[in-house]
Amino acid sequence: MKLYGHPFSSYTWKARIALLAARLEHEFVQLGPDQPAERNAVVAGAGPLGRFPVLDDEGRLVFEASCIVEHLAIHYPQARFLIPEDETAALAIRKLDRIFDLYVMAEAQAVVNEYLRAPAAPDTARVDEAKEKLSRIYGWLEQHLPERGHGPLTLADCAAAPSLFYADWIEEIGADRSHLAAYRAWLLAQNEVAFCVDEARPWRSWFPPGAPDRD
Repeated sequence: MKLYGHPFSSYTWKARIALLAARLEHEFVQLGPDQPAERNAVVAGAGPLGRFPVLDDEGRLVFEASCIVEHLAIHYPQARFLIPEDETAALAIRKLDRIFDLYVMAEAQAVVNEYLRAPAAPDTARVDEAKEKLSRIYGWLEQHLPERGHGPLTLADCAAAPSLFYADWIEEIGADRSHLAAYRAWLLAQNEVAFCVDEARPWRSWFPPGAPDRD
């Protein structure tokens, strides 16, 4: 298998964490303007907008990080732990996956996009609105996030690790949300997540709002 992506990409992390957790051998193919054109061409032709990550599993191209994790759970017995067998439990995991992608990461990305649009003069109203939404989402997660701290990683954890990592750089979770903060800390302590964090360190200067001196 080959996973196409970039070490600083949150959604690349999501797919790679699943591969690492399942101990599935794969080649990581880094993308970027300084990489061979054929690498980027694979991704450009895989989905409608040519976004990474993309998994090449013996010629089957799978795009979208959640679909990659689902693909692994379906086709590889050692990855089945990523999605619970019980349908009700699986639905709960998929709901959290969507929350971390479409709520947490989406609002964090809105801030990043604003700094990309106007690095010297981002629209502070848009930034403040996204941060306020993140704060509200944190409050909901503090109340509704299931207890974690043990057991194998799931699809939801694969989504939560990068989204909470980067979102906290934009709007700190804070000590008043101790349950969510503890979950983020537990995720960052997992070997698969720590690997992705360390691999991405050389690109921290790329973070448009500015990366804090922590994590």
